[in-house]
Formats: sequence, structure tokens, C-alpha cells
Amino acid sequence: MTISAEGLQPVRRTLPTPEARDLLDLVRELIQREIAPGADAEEAAGVFPRALFRRLSATGLLGLPYAQEYGGGEQPYEVYLQVLEELAAARLTVGLGASVHTLACHGLAGFGAKEQRAEWLPAMLGEGLLGAYALSEPAAGSDAASLRTRAVRDGDEWILNGTKAWITHGGIADFYTVMARTGGDGPDGITAFLVPGDAAGLSAAAPERKMGMNGSPTAQLHFDGVRVPDTRRLGEEGAGLRLALAALDSGRLGIAACSIGVAQAAFTTALAFTLERKQFGKPVADFQGLRFMLADLATQIEAGRALYLAAARLRDAGEPFGRQAAMAKLFCSDTAMRVATDAVQLMGGYGYTADFPAERYMREAKVLQIVEGTNQIQRAVIASRLTGIGNGGGKARSGGRG
Repeated sequence: MTISAEGLQPVRRTLPTPEARDLLDLVRELIQREIAPGADAEEAAGVFPRALFRRLSATGLLGLPYAQEYGGGEQPYEVYLQVLEELAAARLTVGLGASVHTLACHGLAGFGAKEQRAEWLPAMLGEGLLGAYALSEPAAGSDAASLRTRAVRDGDEWILNGTKAWITHGGIADFYTVMARTGGDGPDGITAFLVPGDAAGLSAAAPERKMGMNGSPTAQLHFDGVRVPDTRRLGEEGAGLRLALAALDSGRLGIAACSIGVAQAAFTTALAFTLERKQFGKPVADFQGLRFMLADLATQIEAGRALYLAAARLRDAGEPFGRQAAMAKLFCSDTAMRVATDAVQLMGGYGYTADFPAERYMREAKVLQIVEGTNQIQRAVIASRLTGIGNGGGKARSGGRG
């Protein structure tokens, strides 16, 4: 049969400027040419597309929300997040990788001195570098304020010792935004540093063996007497956790957008299958039970997209958006898991095989409920901010994974 279903067409987007519409067209062309064709095979083989990230950097797609003065695209988050959604729908390793890179640049862009931004930010935004964000540790995940990696001042340098865990791009990144303890226990003793990926004494463990996202390396980082000059300290001493959590508010919007991308990809795969697959002489999409499932999934995707975009517009307007970011991350990642699971169910045995990407979407969706703060932490943050009861609105809670 000839398929002309509306649900199989590209997502119709409302973008604020002609420039943004041209940007999205560029992204879609790049996806069709350089990302989508090899996504399934490269994920199955565990291949990280390093050359592709250099290409994304050269085209400006790794610096979209940052200032043009430093080589960024100066796009609003409303636009940047929709680009992430498109990238994640094509391949989550790419979409989430772009989000992590943006997160890694946030500390320098938002808290660095002007001289620091001028020296390092252009290369991070448009000259092929890839970043990572190092907050979590083996014993400090949701409770970020208990981290133990320590930085000790030695004249004009700092010496870092400790271990970071669950670091996306761990071992392959060109730079790391690292949170380390420079003072006493608690949230006020943490400072942020920009550490080069080739620093002496910095090493990475073997990548974790994961359920999904096999193309994206996740590894522990070991700091063994790593020396960094004080000029690579970001912000004031003791202000590192504030920097980290501010970055995570924005990072959660990135995860929300990636989640809707995965959900959209899973839905489109299932919809196409149910329109083509026939049982009892008619497409299985013609059975009421499956039609209602499709309707529910499409509704959840649209609701998630509207939620993350509403939070993005608050951010773009300079309004508080942390609670809405947590809501978006919670709802969108739960939606991705629900849609991906139901997509497999809609496809029956075919959905369970690696011949179709539905099973990959299901495996990948799970991690989105964990990264940038587990969804249990998101609920705690939301409730605390709504009621004023708790740990000050989640100030020491991150649930962050690098």
C-alpha cells in the first residue's frame, strides 16, 4: 500500500526566525546524509562517530546556544533543543553527545572570566573539540555535595586526586569540566576546573558495558596528581556546586529534548510497521486496540514536546526555569520509555529482533530516566520547589551523570 499517513511526515515545528528554519533544514539534510544511514550498524558495532562530531563542530552545531562573540550560534534554547531532538531521533549517541558537550561548555560560558572565555571557548564551540562533564563519583551520584575528588592548591596550581564515574565521553574528550573539593565537607567546599583531556596524571578506565548507547563511551576518570593552573579555575573557590547545578538545569532540558527524539523515532517505526503489516486481510493499524495505542503515544509525544519548549522559552526570557526543567526531564524521559516499550509491543516478535530499530530505542530510552538526575530525584526537586520543604529546592541534589 502507499503510505501517506500524517504521522510519518517530518515533525512540523514552529521556529522563531527564518534563520532558525534554515538551520533546521541544514540539520535534517546532515542527518539524512551522514547520521541516519549508518546509525544502526555503528551502534551495534559500538562505534563512536568522532569524525561526525568534528563535522558538527565545524558547522556550528556544537555551539548553538552560546554567544557569537566566542564562535557560538547565539540561538535561543527553543531552537537549540529542537535541533537536539532531531539529532537524537536519528541516533541518540549523537543527540545526547551534543547535549553533554553543551553542558561541558556551560561552566566556562556562564561563570568564566572574560579572559578565560576569550582564550578557550572558541575552540570548544567551533574548532572540533569535544567536552565532558565530570561531577558524579562512585559514591556521589544523587548526593553531589558528598563528592570526594580533591583539589589542593600548590602555588599558582591545583593538584587534583580522585575518581569520577559515569562520564559520557570519558577517555575521549578533549576537555572536562570537573568539580573537586577545595574546602570542607558539604556543598560550599566544591570548586570547578577546566581540565585538558591530555593532562598528565589523568586516565580513563575501560568503558562501561551498557544496555544501550553502545556507540557512546561511558567511563570512570582517575585523577592522580593532575596539575592545572589557577587560570583554569571556573568561578570563585567554593562556588562549584552552584555552577554544576545551574548547568544541570539547562542540561535537563537537553535530556528532555533527546527523550522526545527517541520517542518520536520509536513511534514512527511502529506506525510504519502497523500500516504495512497485514493480519486477517487488513493493516494491523486498522484494529481499534492498536489504533488507540498509537493515538495515546502520539499525544504523549506532543505533550512532552510542548513541556520542554515551554521551559525553554522561560529560560530564553531570563525567567526561573529549574522546576519546569525538572518536570520536562521527568515527563519526557518517562514518555520515551513508555513509547519505546509500546513500539516493541505494537510490532510483536519483529519489534523484539535487531532487524528493526525498535528494540534499540527501548534499550536507549532507559538511560534517559537516569542521566542528569534520576527521575526520582526530579520528583524530589519538583516537590521541594513547589512546597519550599526539603533541601532548599534540590540545591545539593543532582543525580548527575557526566
